Amino acid sequence: MPTKNDKSDSVGFSVAEHAAMKERAAELRAEGKQGAKKADGLQAVLDSIAKMAPEDRVLAERVHVSVTENAPGLSPKTWYGMPAYANEDGKVVFCFKNAGKFNTRYSTLEFQDAAHLDAGEIWPVSYALEKWSPVVEKQIAELVKAAIS
Repeated sequence: MPTKNDKSDSVGFSVAEHAAMKERAAELRAEGKQGAKKADGLQAVLDSIAKMAPEDRVLAERVHVSVTENAPGLSPKTWYGMPAYANEDGKVVFCFKNAGKFNTRYSTLEFQDAAHLDAGEIWPVSYALEKWSPVVEKQIAELVKAAIS
C-alpha cells in the first residue's frame, strides 16, 4: 500500500525509507569495491525512479520496497535505463518498465530468463501495473519470491 511521505502529501518513499536507503548505500560503499558496485546500482535505480512521472514513480517505489523486503539477495541495477534486480550472477531477474518511458497505457513488471516462474509449457513473464493496492502488493511479493526460488 502506498505510504504518504512524512514531509508532504505526496505518495511514495517515506522520509524513513529514504534515510534507510542512504544508510544502506553508505554501508555498501564501506564494504569496498564489491559493496561500492552494489551501492552504485542502488543509486542508479533510485535516480531512475526519481525521473519518472509521479504515477509511475509511486509504482516503481512500491515495487522497490517489495523487492527489498522479499528478495534482499537481489541487487538493484538499471537495465536499459529501467530499474532492475539481478541475481548473484549479475543476471537480471526482472525489471520495472514504466509507462511514461514508452508512452504506454500501463507500467509493467517484466521477468527475464533468470526468473524461476516456469509452469509447464507456457507461463506469463510480464504483468501490467496500473495502481498499487494491498492485493497488488501481495501478488508482487509472491511473484518476486517465486522468481528467486
